Amino acid sequence: MKRHGEPARRRAPRAARVARVAGVTGLLLACLASGCTGVVQRVGIAWLYREASHPEALTELDVPYERGPDGAAGSPKQRLDLYWPDPGAPGDDPPAGPGWPVVVFVHGGGWTHGDRAQVTGGADVYRNIGRFFASRGVGAAVISYRLQPEATWTEQVADVGRAVRFVSDRVGARGGRPEAIFLAGHSAGAHLAARFALDPAARARDDVCGLILVSGAAYDLADAETYALGADRAWFEERFRDGDADWERRASVVPWVRADSPAALVLYASGEPAKLRHQSDLLVAAYR
Repeated sequence: MKRHGEPARRRAPRAARVARVAGVTGLLLACLASGCTGVVQRVGIAWLYREASHPEALTELDVPYERGPDGAAGSPKQRLDLYWPDPGAPGDDPPAGPGWPVVVFVHGGGWTHGDRAQVTGGADVYRNIGRFFASRGVGAAVISYRLQPEATWTEQVADVGRAVRFVSDRVGARGGRPEAIFLAGHSAGAHLAARFALDPAARARDDVCGLILVSGAAYDLADAETYALGADRAWFEERFRDGDADWERRASVVPWVRADSPAALVLYASGEPAKLRHQSDLLVAAYR
């Protein structure tokens, strides 16, 4: 695993707890992304998966985060699930300050498929992330977003931003800290999360205080070594080339890293393809 950065203590209460539970969920997701998905589908997921429980009274499913001018909900994909911590339940650590941090999780799926309610090997792996965090005193939102080709990659990034702002506007009333939002993503979701959080034009400065990125791809679409390691350039062109001559830089994550970018925890599994590990290494190098 690679990791970089420590979210600022004054902005991220219980950051160590967030990192620990991110590592547990990250290892599961990284395995699913690294070629063992078929095995998981055939034999079940019990050997990788531990279902987390969380009270229904503290769970809100299928909440629209985007509405039109007439108040109607947007696309069925522009929805999220909310998991609120139980204020009376003991956490892993003593409180580091008032309120609790929040994780907003973005699923993977190659930008073309996937959903927050996806079931793999009989287990709802993404919604379980929300239950897992909330049962340990960290608020969570697990989001869906419009998929290609219905939406462009820029519209997918915009959906992530809409979801983050929706959560930020509401967590304070429930006891959370809107200034302590961690944006997490897996695979394509890691790209979308980072691309939103690192672009100063896409977000308000304090929308996101830290990133948790698991098995991400497309961090640097212009990197020749990634294609030499086996990545399919045509596959990425189909998803990101939009007529702009500068599309590789615009769609990538690495060119947007700045000294004041949100801190990032970058994770991958050692058994994943070299092309995928290399992309994470490029992002870590940009941060350093």
